[in-house]
Amino acid sequence: MVMIYGNAETWESFPAEEAERAIEQQDAFNRKYAETGELLLAYGNADAAEARTVRVRGGVPAVTDGPYLETKEYLASWYLLDVPDERRALEIAAEVPFASVGAVEVWPVPHEAPGNRL
Repeated sequence: MVMIYGNAETWESFPAEEAERAIEQQDAFNRKYAETGELLLAYGNADAAEARTVRVRGGVPAVTDGPYLETKEYLASWYLLDVPDERRALEIAAEVPFASVGAVEVWPVPHEAPGNRL
């Protein structure tokens, strides 16, 4: 899994033309690796202010605003890859457009859901 962290302040700091170009570059990246079959899923997350936290205590679910993050950045986007090894995942991660202005993380996903390729 390839992950990008950011926040509203980061995204709002891009001038309109640059933001549009970044979206075009990201779309091209997504198309390229969807066509090779290596990109299974790619999603951007909503702002952390729209997230909710669910806790179940004594069988009763409680939903609260949140998460209340200790950091300014949150998981902003993630990509699920199907590649033969870490080397290939790192090669693809180096092509994520955001890697040129920030950082992306590569995490192994060590198992599949039962009965599901994903």
